[in-house]
Amino acid sequence: MTNAPANATDLRALDAYWRACNYLAAGMIYLRDNPLLREPLKPEHIKERLLGHWGSSPGLSFIYVHVNRVIVQHDLNAIFIAGPGHGAPGVLAPVYLEGVFSEAYPDKGEDAEGMRELFRDFSFPGGLGSHCTPELPGSIHEGGELGYSLSHAAGAVFDNPDLIAVVVVGDGEAETGPLATAWHSNKFLSPQRDGAVLPVLHLNGYKIDNPTVLARIPEQELEQLLRGCGWDPIMVSGDEPMDMHRQMAGAMDRCVSRIREIQDLARSTVGQPSRPTWPMIVLRSPKGWTGPKFVDGQKVEGSWRAHQVPLKNVRSQPAQLEALEAWLRSYRPEELFDAQGRLVAPLKRLAPRGHRRMGANPHANGGLLRRDLRMPKLADYAVTVTRPARIRVSNTRPLGQMLKDVMRANPSNFRLFGPDETTSNKLDAVYEESGKFWMDGLTAEDSLGGHLSADGRVMEMLSEHTLEGWLEGYLLTGRHGLLATYEAFVHVIDSMFNQHAKWLAICNQVPWRAPVASLNLLITSTVWRQDHNGFTHQDPGFLDLVVNKSPEVTRIYLPPDANSLLFTAEHCLRSHDNINVIVCDKQEHLQFMGMDDAIRHCTKGIGSWDWASNDQGHEPDLVMAGCGDIATQEALAATVLLRQHFPNLRIRFVNVVDLFRLTPRQEHPHGLPDAEFDSLFTKDKPIIFNFHGYPWLVHRLAYRRTNHRNLHVRGYKERGSINTPMELAIENNIDRFSLAIEAINRVPALSVTGLHAKQLLLDQQIDCRRHAHAVGIDRPDIRSWVWPY
Repeated sequence: MTNAPANATDLRALDAYWRACNYLAAGMIYLRDNPLLREPLKPEHIKERLLGHWGSSPGLSFIYVHVNRVIVQHDLNAIFIAGPGHGAPGVLAPVYLEGVFSEAYPDKGEDAEGMRELFRDFSFPGGLGSHCTPELPGSIHEGGELGYSLSHAAGAVFDNPDLIAVVVVGDGEAETGPLATAWHSNKFLSPQRDGAVLPVLHLNGYKIDNPTVLARIPEQELEQLLRGCGWDPIMVSGDEPMDMHRQMAGAMDRCVSRIREIQDLARSTVGQPSRPTWPMIVLRSPKGWTGPKFVDGQKVEGSWRAHQVPLKNVRSQPAQLEALEAWLRSYRPEELFDAQGRLVAPLKRLAPRGHRRMGANPHANGGLLRRDLRMPKLADYAVTVTRPARIRVSNTRPLGQMLKDVMRANPSNFRLFGPDETTSNKLDAVYEESGKFWMDGLTAEDSLGGHLSADGRVMEMLSEHTLEGWLEGYLLTGRHGLLATYEAFVHVIDSMFNQHAKWLAICNQVPWRAPVASLNLLITSTVWRQDHNGFTHQDPGFLDLVVNKSPEVTRIYLPPDANSLLFTAEHCLRSHDNINVIVCDKQEHLQFMGMDDAIRHCTKGIGSWDWASNDQGHEPDLVMAGCGDIATQEALAATVLLRQHFPNLRIRFVNVVDLFRLTPRQEHPHGLPDAEFDSLFTKDKPIIFNFHGYPWLVHRLAYRRTNHRNLHVRGYKERGSINTPMELAIENNIDRFSLAIEAINRVPALSVTGLHAKQLLLDQQIDCRRHAHAVGIDRPDIRSWVWPY
């Protein structure tokens, strides 16, 4: 092909290539033998169980083939993201035809036998899924849950100035909240330093059982909607293949030309460019295009009935078997594949070459491009701690200083993401290196602390969905990042976390997938310091979700102070193929460890604090444990109360940073061996465990441990309001008084003699509540408490 617009010969060749894709897509759903129809179709050639989705597949391969054309014509660097959830046949087919699939899976070679294996393995036990799974070369987006394709595409092109992410947005997918906010990703694409996203909104009219909203509204209304979101839509509509090829080729040429104009102008302009209006395509084609028109007298093509398997009874009904054969032969496979079953040479030449093939583009296997971060020295940010639990520091402020220097050392390889909370989360030191990305209009007020910048690397938007999608796309194409968000609202991305965890778990089993940087989530503004936000902002339950996912992928850290947070964050930023969840509050808290001690303690993940224990050389009477910043502080204060009331009581104090240390080694790679767990927590002594989150999570992790029967966990119990920190702790029984009372009840020697101490502790609780309700803040001795020994 030349740089001239597509002519009739070009379009006929494109149509033949597309017919080959459609033949393969239908063959994947139905056939287990006779892949090229070299003999009449028989029931035994058909799979026993028909699984897969035909409806979106022809449209997806139609778009893929036209993207291939402009890649060849303009030597483009492009990847393909398929938003429709069950569209794998429409993408598997062109990836197979361009040869990449056979390179990754030699048993599925480019011949009749390889085609048979491809057909047999699709939607078959032990084979290929019906989504664009990690096993599919060229995929960075599975689509098992709808809504994330457009944000993934934007993240993929951040800091990739030559990359175009062609993203097919299904019209069912377009009804989801995450996709609705992701349309605004175009406001965060810099034409100077980023690549381009080319959305193709595919209107095939139906979801699984219903019409789609955007396919039914008037075209003028749809165009106004997209223009209002900052896009310049080009409409392609119809069902006659050659006319549609002409329209689509012209639309693709216009889009590529416009993208280059935008980028060339911005990159030749000195200073800040204005935000452009990026092009996009709206493709309106029938659902199940080119498939059976009617089945048993009911409309299939162009209706919801085409969504999955149009002919469901092929093995048992001769008429349907005949209809299937007629359908497959309508693609004229004898013209498309040679005697060996290979795509004929004239069509083979239509695909791009080498890494320009979208299935082989290294950006879609981002670990190949990953460069580890250049990290500054931890010592430069360390908080000086001469005595444990004596000074208070905002835990996240030193981290902000470190992230500032990470940005400085990695100017095109790291971004910070957050929903309008970077300053709130005390990470605002990053603004000394980079502002918040913003390209739209500025006011005089914006210059007074707004930190807005057209080349900013802090990405803020009040949609956790879009932020998470950006970060995932950024990581999967080879870069690094961190998302900081409020604890109660990280639940917004529960499903996205699920999908990414599943993606990574499968990638660990795919040998050609190179490791990518870990997804790092900093969860702050936590449950125990919601003094003014109240009950709505009190929910530590994200951790319960995390432990459900693959232990090969998930990590949970609860560093109790600034130095342990610094070391944990550095470790997470260096790691690969994990999801690291770091929970640490942003407010000022007691500091427990100097940097050297923090490194040793966090490397172990769990350990006793000798300075807070008095059982040296003896068996303890009680193990007091803390996990989380406030939980650890209150456990320490309870330890002091017990030592004051019972000077002869021997207490071992344990702190947990790595939550998965609680589970046995055979359940998680970070699990503590049973012998070490028993040595730390004893085999038969009471354990009072003060936990940041919901208490039953600790029981879930530790239920197989020897001493589980003596493990008494306190944590958040869904009780809260506009409370002071101490009042909220009392409400949920994680306060020092409740813990000390619990210890008295559990230590046999104290169960009778401890009555008077319990009464005094209860009186203290009552006084704390009364003071909070009378004054509005906690008592001075509570607010200024420090470790007294």
